[in-house]
Amino acid sequence: MDHPIKSNRGASAPPLSLVPMIKFLGLVAAASAASFGCTPSASDSGVSASSTATATGVTSSTTIAAGNAPTARSSPCPRTGLWALCSVEKRLRDAGFVVRRVTDEAPRRAGFSVTPAVYTLAGKRLEVFIYPNESALSADIKNIDTVSASPRGAPNPWPMPPAFLRSGNLAAVFLTDNATQAERLTLALTAGAPQR
Repeated sequence: MDHPIKSNRGASAPPLSLVPMIKFLGLVAAASAASFGCTPSASDSGVSASSTATATGVTSSTTIAAGNAPTARSSPCPRTGLWALCSVEKRLRDAGFVVRRVTDEAPRRAGFSVTPAVYTLAGKRLEVFIYPNESALSADIKNIDTVSASPRGAPNPWPMPPAFLRSGNLAAVFLTDNATQAERLTLALTAGAPQR
């Protein structure tokens, strides 16, 4: 007696169920909602939104808000590839310094053809010289003793040994006896001028 041969032709796999996928997506959505609900807002923690953004490494120039994303043109600081006082202040704040500008004092310094902007950083004095370009700064630097931040052969005019640094079109003199502060400042300002 012959047995009929069974064939799988025309058979199909059982349909896939979407239930596990829907449950997984529901769990992901619930976890996301819970994490957003647990994050303290800037107003809850007493911290301003701008300081929160800076602390997390996001600045107003890189934050994208729906409908009103800032552009390079709306930035108060020019994007020329050269230092400006606003870019110095931003870089110092990003490095963790509390920056306070001393507005009632802008002394002329021997050997420097530009008047410095004066700041206090953690109670220490910083004088920042912004030149129109690198070659203008180079013309002054060739006649300055960078150890004393004064004209070559002249006595040190500073009340303590200065920390002198140069970056692009910027020169700075920092008066501090704190080596860690001097290193932080040097790293912040010699990392390169702001990009275009």
